[in-house]
Amino acid sequence: MNEQRSLLLLTWNEHFFRKTAALSVMFLGLSFFGACNNKNNKPQQEAVPVVVGTVSQKNIPYEIKNIGTVEAYNIVDVRSRVGGELKQVYFQEGQDVRKGDPLFLIDPAPYQAAMEGAKANLARDTVMARNAEESARRYAELVKKEYITQQQYDDMLTNSEALKAEVKADQATVENARLNLEYCRMTAPISGRTGSLLVHQGNMVMANASNPLVVIHQIQPIYVSFTVPEQYLSEIRQYSAAGRLTVRVYPPDEEQNMRSGELSFIDNTVDTSTGTILLKAVFPNEDKVLWPGEFVNVVILLKEIENAVVIPSQAVQAGQDGNYVFVVKSDRTVESRPVTISYRQNNEVVVEKGLEPGERVVTDGQFRLYPGARITETTALDMGKANNQ
Repeated sequence: MNEQRSLLLLTWNEHFFRKTAALSVMFLGLSFFGACNNKNNKPQQEAVPVVVGTVSQKNIPYEIKNIGTVEAYNIVDVRSRVGGELKQVYFQEGQDVRKGDPLFLIDPAPYQAAMEGAKANLARDTVMARNAEESARRYAELVKKEYITQQQYDDMLTNSEALKAEVKADQATVENARLNLEYCRMTAPISGRTGSLLVHQGNMVMANASNPLVVIHQIQPIYVSFTVPEQYLSEIRQYSAAGRLTVRVYPPDEEQNMRSGELSFIDNTVDTSTGTILLKAVFPNEDKVLWPGEFVNVVILLKEIENAVVIPSQAVQAGQDGNYVFVVKSDRTVESRPVTISYRQNNEVVVEKGLEPGERVVTDGQFRLYPGARITETTALDMGKANNQ
């Protein structure tokens, strides 16, 4: 009985182990086929959201930009040529004046008296010279008849010539007195805007004093001076020789107030300490927007690049081998393509080599891209929101 029980238990154990082994083989087979199936069916790569722009072709201005300083077209320090009391001031500080407008009056009384005295001396010496000339003429006849000696005639002739010289000196004195009297009435030498009044009415003024009475700035027209790197000198000289170059200026953050003028001056030497050259442009300044001493943005137009291949500047990436862009292909993947940039203008660049008009390039989202990456297009607004999350 025990032997039968032992034999039955052995048979049951053998059956259990065989069944367990079969199940293990089955599970291993399923795992192997599952692994093979996963290997053959790769997961599809995720599309990268990017902003895309189109390569365009258009005319674009070739410009040089810098900061400039507005300068008066002409500056005059008004000084008195005569001394005396300042009797009258005919303008207000900061007033616009025209050439010839009255500015100051120096007390003319002393100079009026000096001119009257000079005229009196001239009249007296003129009469004396006329009498001496008549006497010399009479003496010429007498010396011929030997009624007087030759020495007497010579003395009379000398006296006549001396009085003529006195008359010429008196005439010069009268003219000088007349000028001094005119200098008492000071007028504007140029049209412009007056500055602060430096000497007020009632003060004594010295002739040709070191300090002016007022300073006048001519602001119509007006200059803007600026510098450019010397690398542009040859181009500036080349294009300015063909005609006047247009220069545009505007105050910082006020591009709507842009004014146009012409390049008028190229300095005759390059500043070796900065590697720049000084230029000046002249502007009509009819509305007086430009003011002396003001800093302005300067744009000098050299030429217009015709049919330029243009892309947004943010599309250009810098790599070890130079600049490149991601070009969108027809299957919505991207390729990395090297490009040659010839000129940058605001938010655009001119591509000399590497792209054709109509092609599409990635302008935002490049940091997740690689050659062959799949992309999905989005807008700059949505891209900004995604980056902020």
